[in-house]
Amino acid sequence: MKQPVAAAEASYLVPDLLAPDLRLVFCGTAPSKASAAAKAYYAKPGNKFWPTLHQVGITPRRFAPHEYPQLLPLGIGLTDLCKVHSGVDAELPDDAFDFAVLRRKLAHYQPAMVAFTSKHAAQSALGRAVDYGLQEEVWGGTRLFVLPSPSGLATRFFRPEIWAELAGELRAGR
Repeated sequence: MKQPVAAAEASYLVPDLLAPDLRLVFCGTAPSKASAAAKAYYAKPGNKFWPTLHQVGITPRRFAPHEYPQLLPLGIGLTDLCKVHSGVDAELPDDAFDFAVLRRKLAHYQPAMVAFTSKHAAQSALGRAVDYGLQEEVWGGTRLFVLPSPSGLATRFFRPEIWAELAGELRAGR
């Protein structure tokens, strides 16, 4: 039986960074071992998340992983499909992703957009194959965007132009 969101939050390896009416929430699969140890998002050396946010203009400067709470005043939040296990996707238990909790969080906070930080996260959440970029479906009023993974393990798939496309969507306010 799944725990209610509030009860489960105490067991989260890295706390959610969520608030009402954010312009963007990034959603990954699960924290890396380095992120779980640091209690910070995208903390593994070699991860392109933080430098890319700045390079494409989503953030005004390059943030360090431990500074992630400072994204909230920029209208940006963070969460994962799995909050209680860490590691690469292949190391996670089969039932690690809690889609119902993600959908409840999004319905409660109503961000303008959710950007999945990997095809695997998006395909798992949407239950279908996906392409990178803005998706046709909308969850409530939340638009969905799929990004290439910033993980160092996925370097061969990384395409900063897709992250720049997300930044353009945010600037346009669509």
